Amino acid sequence: MLGRWAGRSGRVGAGAAQAGSAPPPPPAHPPDRAAPAAGCARPPRPAPPPAARPRRGRAACSSSSSRSSSSSCSSPAAAPRGSLPGCGKVGGGGRTRAAPPAPEAFASPRRLLTLWVNMADNLSDTLKKLKITAVDRTEDSLEGCLDCLLQALAQNNMETSEKIQGSGILQLFASLLIPQSACTAKVANIIAEVAKNEFMRIPCVDAGLISPLVQLLNSKDQEVLLQTGRALGNICYDSHSLQAQLINMGVIPTLVKLLGIHCQNAALTEMCLVAFGNLAELESSKEQFASTNIAEELVKLFKKQIEHDKREMIFEVLAPLAENDAIKLQLVEAGLVECLLEIVQQKVDSDKEDDIAELKTASDLMVLLLLGDESMQKLFEGGKGNVFQRVLSWIPSNNHQLQLAGALAIANFARNDGNCIHMVDNGIVEKLMDLLDRHVEEGNVTVQHAALSALRNLAIPVVNKAKMLSAGVTEAVLKFLKSEMPPVQFKLLGTLRMLIDAQAEAAEQLGKNVKLVERLVEWCEAKDHAGVMGESNRLLSALIRHSKSKDVIKTIVQSGGIKHLVTMATSEHVIMQNEALVALALIAALELGTAEKDLESAKLVQILHKLLADERSAPEIKYNSMVLICALMGSESLHKEVQDLAFLDVISKLRSHENKSVAQQASLTEQRLTVES
Repeated sequence: MLGRWAGRSGRVGAGAAQAGSAPPPPPAHPPDRAAPAAGCARPPRPAPPPAARPRRGRAACSSSSSRSSSSSCSSPAAAPRGSLPGCGKVGGGGRTRAAPPAPEAFASPRRLLTLWVNMADNLSDTLKKLKITAVDRTEDSLEGCLDCLLQALAQNNMETSEKIQGSGILQLFASLLIPQSACTAKVANIIAEVAKNEFMRIPCVDAGLISPLVQLLNSKDQEVLLQTGRALGNICYDSHSLQAQLINMGVIPTLVKLLGIHCQNAALTEMCLVAFGNLAELESSKEQFASTNIAEELVKLFKKQIEHDKREMIFEVLAPLAENDAIKLQLVEAGLVECLLEIVQQKVDSDKEDDIAELKTASDLMVLLLLGDESMQKLFEGGKGNVFQRVLSWIPSNNHQLQLAGALAIANFARNDGNCIHMVDNGIVEKLMDLLDRHVEEGNVTVQHAALSALRNLAIPVVNKAKMLSAGVTEAVLKFLKSEMPPVQFKLLGTLRMLIDAQAEAAEQLGKNVKLVERLVEWCEAKDHAGVMGESNRLLSALIRHSKSKDVIKTIVQSGGIKHLVTMATSEHVIMQNEALVALALIAALELGTAEKDLESAKLVQILHKLLADERSAPEIKYNSMVLICALMGSESLHKEVQDLAFLDVISKLRSHENKSVAQQASLTEQRLTVES
């Protein structure tokens, strides 16, 4: 079982072989966001594996025009930003004529200043009036004041927000957020506008606005729902703690229900999607999402979309949700895979940038769905399923993205022995070797990495090893020995180690390959790449353990590999320590004379003394250390080192060790040392 210490590479994405540039940070004053989660843009995140494409922050739906008011102040919808009230249609007939230029277009700086001062005075009056009308609840007057505030926010959001904060009016808004009021949507709209400013978000929280806003998500008024979503989104923008608070208040089931009810309302649908995308970034949300019918609703919505941007928005929600195994299965059962396969078929021959991006997203998401054990097995269908067959057809494709996704899919299907045996028996190895052969010279690194990942997993079952060796997998893999890419090196090493497990002839053949052994010794010093360094050491040890060949040991000694095996015995991983000690014991038993100087210069005896004296050493480490000590007695110089370090004192204590095997070996070792002292 030593060969399975690292387990299967298991859940395989292509991220290991790719490095993406981080997206730019969000602006200090973000665009309007329509999500009740983090405003509608997510904070920057590092580039993910292909199974989860980078997501863009998305501006929310703009606030829809408010209902008409009897107030003299026109609503923001009637007064575009930068215009004065009254501009727009001129004249009476059915034809719309161009509006005359706004007066300030020709005004002097002094005139502009006067206009702003007048507006500021009007705002102050409005805030004072609002305090009174908010208490009296005179609806017409209240609506007029709200319209004036919205207009002022459209003209100068930041300064108006500062005045609103200074007036103390925020505290009154909580009492105005009631479902029955005709003004509720406008109050929520104002909150959404002021919360665009970072300095206003905490005051909104302190004013107690979150709870009444969350309650409004149960409203049947679509305008109220939209403005409420915008308000919550902007207040909680870029705040995981506030987003977590929303999750605890149960917004996820509510929003999923809204998506189902209002799927014909584009603005509300977009608001829900952006909210899901933001909330799904929090691990605490996954369980709530899994308890809803989110998968069914998203797939239903996805099937209706024909526009690239709309589908991309749904993809941005699906990717974080599909990181959860339960939701993976729900998405598979809801028919998402069929949608993805259809997109691949439609876009595979297109050279349009949007189509290429959508092809990548769809194929990456397919791979992500395969990371779940249940969803993977459901799609495998005993190797006869439509999805599995379609994925197989991607491997010989000329499209690099499909080659990558196909190889990654095979690597994920190969996460249990039954699947591996079926695939090897049905010729998958030859397909993967053909794919690798197409990427030897200046090939695609991600494809190389994915194909090697698949071969490594396929080589784990004992019955597959001989078949893969006779198919020439070793020779195909060794072609990448010159690669300077750590992800490729790592998978190459893992594949070879799996192939030679309990395969003496193959281990001896590889162990006598001087170029391979020299490369392994070189990679054993790759301190910048711990995975490559660890796998190199493990393969070096495996060559000795599985071949038990004197020629292999001589090749490793001549290439300078002994010191790395000694260092490996001090690894933090018990399995690696044990593999090193077993290999060193074989060296001492078969070719001690050849390796004597290297073992001495690597200070093996001192390391063994520390391992035996350390109470934290695992029983198997103590046992194999004593076996190795006995084997070293055949060397005069190493024997002397053992005597000088007083091993008898340490070993005599181990005779009472709780592990019987350790205690018995301690007695045998003590006798051997006593006789030869």
